[in-house]
Amino acid sequence: MSKLRQENNQYFITKRRAFDGKSIPENAVLKSIDFAYEMCFGDGHHRNQRSGGIAFRNALELFGNTFQGKLAELCAHDFFTKSGLVCSEIDFGIYEKNIWDDTDLIINDKKISIKSASFFSNLLLLESKDWNASGAYIPNIDTDKNEFYDYFILVRIKEDIKNILKTDEISTEKKDLINLTTSYEWTYDIAGWMSHITLIHLIKNNYILPQQALLNGKIKMDATNYYIQSGDMKEIEELLNII
Repeated sequence: MSKLRQENNQYFITKRRAFDGKSIPENAVLKSIDFAYEMCFGDGHHRNQRSGGIAFRNALELFGNTFQGKLAELCAHDFFTKSGLVCSEIDFGIYEKNIWDDTDLIINDKKISIKSASFFSNLLLLESKDWNASGAYIPNIDTDKNEFYDYFILVRIKEDIKNILKTDEISTEKKDLINLTTSYEWTYDIAGWMSHITLIHLIKNNYILPQQALLNGKIKMDATNYYIQSGDMKEIEELLNII
């Protein structure tokens, strides 16, 4: 696996994988809007800071992050079920503070974490403060929740919800967010996957993108992350054979 090219505090992608978009049904988009709206403007709760992060996210930013994450889960679920695998159902529970779901998908007893990114991204990122040297998810240690994931999958989404919500004078009325979001044609791809063993390798060998570093010379990192480049991830068809 290749590390990012480093020039002082700037880090550059060296192993890319081209985005290969597949259409997302409007029903999945609407389900993701409903969930994100309730979590961010209703009875749910989302952290306004990333683990180890310094930036505070406002309600619209949280809505965009939550929408993209849930949409990625729905896309992955659809992909695996259409490939003939039996998956656990997507969790649409609306949780209060200090309560969260611990696994995105379970397939044949294998626990899978779905990570989302915009279509132009080429990194699967994991906030370093969330993981110990054994690849355990620290917030779940000493709880009844799952500490270890067997596989991590990177789902990329187009359009870029973060950019859409930067438009001036965005209304936070639900009907307006529905009209805005559904005015775009949404597509996804699965950039690749990695195993728990690969995560341990990343941690042990310091595949780290530091807080405040400039990714590709322009994107300032809010938190320190472990990373793997999309071009180093395995093709999703290989995971179908393994599972």
